[in-house]
Amino acid sequence: MPLAQIRSNKRSLKFFFFGDSICFGQGVSIHHGWVPRISGELEKHGKKSGFDILLSNASVNGNTTRLALERMPYDVQSHRPDRVIVQFGMNDCNYWKSDEGHPRVSREAFAANLHEIIARSLTFGAREVFVNTNHPTSRSVEFMPFTQLTYQRSNEAYNEAIREVAKRFDIVRLIDIEKIFFEAIKKGRFKLEELLLEDGLHLSLLGHDLYFESISPKIVESLDRE
Repeated sequence: MPLAQIRSNKRSLKFFFFGDSICFGQGVSIHHGWVPRISGELEKHGKKSGFDILLSNASVNGNTTRLALERMPYDVQSHRPDRVIVQFGMNDCNYWKSDEGHPRVSREAFAANLHEIIARSLTFGAREVFVNTNHPTSRSVEFMPFTQLTYQRSNEAYNEAIREVAKRFDIVRLIDIEKIFFEAIKKGRFKLEELLLEDGLHLSLLGHDLYFESISPKIVESLDRE
């Protein structure tokens, strides 16, 4: 049988990661990032299940949900992915000195933006949307500019907003990364600082390992629902 005919008998599935530097993998070599590693697992399991897998990482360092919505029509919608994995918040929850006490994106606007990202993903063909909360950081002492709020407290508040938005959709699958990290730390598997780079925010190699082991099985399992 010609190769082209063999390929035509397979069904293609498109998985799109849509996020910020945590999905992009800032600070580590590309092949160590949790998203490329999940791509390898999906391809391996896809071959066993008779699927051609296309995985695209439409993540951009520094993106807020506001910026993400501006680029979503081309980066996600135009490709009509079957699965979308969403992770934002760590830029939204930050307070810049130049904003004089306002977060980059308010909690209310963040929730509305996340809701729209999910709704648009479903409108343009996604049959499942995975939404991650964000991992804890070590930025828990110093207050952000013009506030009495640490970055970590703000991160926790936006994680709660993520949980609230996810509950509004029956088809959304929440992956509670914050809870997973806290449980791993409580069990003594890791110390928080081992999971993070020196900036106290981005993931170390061990942090990427924990993301991969926590998220990969849930994404791969979605093949069984086809």
